Amino acid sequence: MMKRLAPALIALGLATAAPAAADRLTLPAVSQYLETIGAAEANFTQINSDGSRMTGRLFIKRPGRIRFEYDAPQEDTLVMASGGQIAVFDGRGTPEQYPLRRTPLGIILDRDIDLTRERMVTGHGEQDGRTIVQAQDPDHPEYGRIYLYFETNPTRLAECMIISESGEQTRTLLSDLAPRDDLSERLFSIQNEISAQK
Repeated sequence: MMKRLAPALIALGLATAAPAAADRLTLPAVSQYLETIGAAEANFTQINSDGSRMTGRLFIKRPGRIRFEYDAPQEDTLVMASGGQIAVFDGRGTPEQYPLRRTPLGIILDRDIDLTRERMVTGHGEQDGRTIVQAQDPDHPEYGRIYLYFETNPTRLAECMIISESGEQTRTLLSDLAPRDDLSERLFSIQNEISAQK
């Protein structure tokens, strides 16, 4: 499950530029940065544990909505979050669905973000000039964990890494976020997508 949800979880740090910091970003600063998310899109590159790469485009509209589209040859893969659910489409019928609250993605798509109060934030550090935030469900470690790598000057989420319970690592690299004020609500409708794929 974690490998298939990897592109969805990259949204844990998307936002527009914020002021640079001399040291690691504090959790309140990261929260403020994430709060700037509105409607936007970005490219992503996913690097799987076997070294294979997958690319695609993501669309986000806070609060609560995100969509990840994969490029060929994985164009049948689609990950969406809306209405408190995450749906994973693979072109083979009804999508798998999970409660959004079971993933760290729920923290970032929430209306109000305060990482200092989130139990899922289990680590906060610095490495090679980048701020790292670790998130994991403390009650369900079997869901895996995610590391978010924030660059500064300007501040942005550059990479995330998901580690499944079995130890598989999936890295996701992000391009800069581009604001989009014209994103339709239909783009994030799980039910509309199910109907379209019948």
